[in-house]
Amino acid sequence: MKKHDQDFMKKQNKRTVFEIIKDQHPISRASIAKQTGMSPTTVSRIVGELTEEGYLLHSDQVSEGLGRKSTLLGIVNASVLSVGVELDRSVMSVGIVDLQGKLLCSGSYSRLPDESPERTIIRISEAVEELTRQYAIDNSRIVGIGVGLPGIVNNEEGVVVFSVQLGWKNVQLAEKLKELTGYEITVDNELKVRALAEHLKGAAVGASRTALLGFGHGVGSAVILEGEIYRGVMNSAGEIGHTTVDPSGMMCECGKAGCLQTYINISSLLSEANRIRPVATIEELFEARKAGEHWAVHLIDRALMYMAITVNNIVCMYNPDSVILSGELVDKFPEIYEEVERLYLSRYIWAPLSGSYAFHRSKLNERGVMIGSGLLSQNRFFALD
Repeated sequence: MKKHDQDFMKKQNKRTVFEIIKDQHPISRASIAKQTGMSPTTVSRIVGELTEEGYLLHSDQVSEGLGRKSTLLGIVNASVLSVGVELDRSVMSVGIVDLQGKLLCSGSYSRLPDESPERTIIRISEAVEELTRQYAIDNSRIVGIGVGLPGIVNNEEGVVVFSVQLGWKNVQLAEKLKELTGYEITVDNELKVRALAEHLKGAAVGASRTALLGFGHGVGSAVILEGEIYRGVMNSAGEIGHTTVDPSGMMCECGKAGCLQTYINISSLLSEANRIRPVATIEELFEARKAGEHWAVHLIDRALMYMAITVNNIVCMYNPDSVILSGELVDKFPEIYEEVERLYLSRYIWAPLSGSYAFHRSKLNERGVMIGSGLLSQNRFFALD
């Protein structure tokens, strides 16, 4: 075997052992050897390397079998940290994530809808500095920054190809943010990283095929297949919000008429509401519905109907075992989940697939994109390492 192949196998074995300890700790060397088929000597060598690098801790010996003793291995959660960033039209959220996907600290910062990419990048850098200083975070443990945002992203190059919500086109986000911070940068679509977070640490732990739907200022979806993000050719798989449901329908901000999201997203709902009377926020619209104003009831009920139709379309296309409702609308108004499940799914789900999937509300809520972006950054670090 060539040296290159040997080095590759060593790295793969090391990563396998590390992932097992991370997911199953506390665990013994013998158990790792049994699961992987590696020799006890190989496992001990890898454990020694990981311990020397500060990733592992050793607990007191415990009994294993007839009088045998075994030292259990655990993870130092703070040995690897990453920054998770969520960019949206009017807000920027930044958090520090540890190895277990725990958000150690975070901050939320208002953002102008027309804020330039250059200004946003500077503010991300400032927010990271502020958080690490305020919470005494060891910068040397931070392995990278992950950024999740709405739109089409070239995740390999870290380029924002097109984002309607941010008004960005062909922004070299990873390159510019790395120049400013010095960290390795990972950039991806917000729903893809949210789905990854829910799959690893949220509502879909243990699922093999997860579909996540996001309803907020846009409408989109993301699918996790056997632990991997399904991306498509341009990393645009899941842009269901711009599928056409009525070619003679309302104009979408993307420039097409009758896109699915024009019947669900916040800006479209507010635009229609203001044809009746001034409504400044989505909260006001839901208050009008709660007060029984018929026009508001119609708008929200129609949106819930299209949400259920979206679930049906995703279930028909991907046949997932788990479907998650997420996004600003679901986070702010939890009753949406119950109403869609109770009143609408039975009407619109194709009968042969009814009951074929578990239906969940997002468990991580507004933290999902930060956690997912941070975990994606860690995945990239260990892949490179």
